[in-house]
Amino acid sequence: MAVNIGARRLLGWWLLALLVAAGFAQLGRWQLGRMHEKQAMLAAASAALDHAHPQPLLLASAPARVQGYDWAAGHGTLLDATVWLDGQQRDGRVGVRQYCVLLPDDGAQALLVDAGWWLLAGDRQLPQAGCPAGIGQAVRGLLAPPPTPGLAHGDALAEQAGKRWLASRMDLPAVAKALGLRVAIAPRVLRLDPRREPGDAGVMAASGERDLDILPNTMPPERHLGYAVQWFGLALTVLVVAGILTSRMKKKAK
Repeated sequence: MAVNIGARRLLGWWLLALLVAAGFAQLGRWQLGRMHEKQAMLAAASAALDHAHPQPLLLASAPARVQGYDWAAGHGTLLDATVWLDGQQRDGRVGVRQYCVLLPDDGAQALLVDAGWWLLAGDRQLPQAGCPAGIGQAVRGLLAPPPTPGLAHGDALAEQAGKRWLASRMDLPAVAKALGLRVAIAPRVLRLDPRREPGDAGVMAASGERDLDILPNTMPPERHLGYAVQWFGLALTVLVVAGILTSRMKKKAK
């Protein structure tokens, strides 16, 4: 009878150990999946930059390219409106990212233009800079998916003075509504070319610190791989400990 009770207890402990190990392994697989996703994103962006033949801005609205990357250039009309995306980090500093709204000459939708990062002062006063409104504005850069909105809670935008808005997340329909646009906003944004060349004018010359970092404010693939190794290591540790305890229990039972 005691043997049966011991066997049942041992079986219960092993089922628990297998369940915990499976949970750790699943977390490791998820981290590996995220690693592969981000590696694919970096490869796609790199390919777009390597083949830097400018595509029309109209491509920002292509349904098949919503998650893709393309180097693009064109002209359009910049609106007198500036959207500041809050909580953006750069080199360990916290700031805001400036977005302008462009009505491309060759597009049916508005296009958000990532005009660069600005340091946010300790008093959280927004930079005085604004988007240089006007027609015939030339832009070039990388068409890319907008920043992920994260967990949605509260209003996406808060109106500031001087036709400016502070966004807690990039909610494209909310931006279009707040700015009173008669057209939808394209599902991709244009991240301006970091290079400032002679002859640049308008937003190409007046923007903040620009970059083409595909994974800002998020973990790189290497970090996901490190976490995956840790989770798989924990799963293996649980099974090893379960094996050692089983061996000790059998020795005591003899």
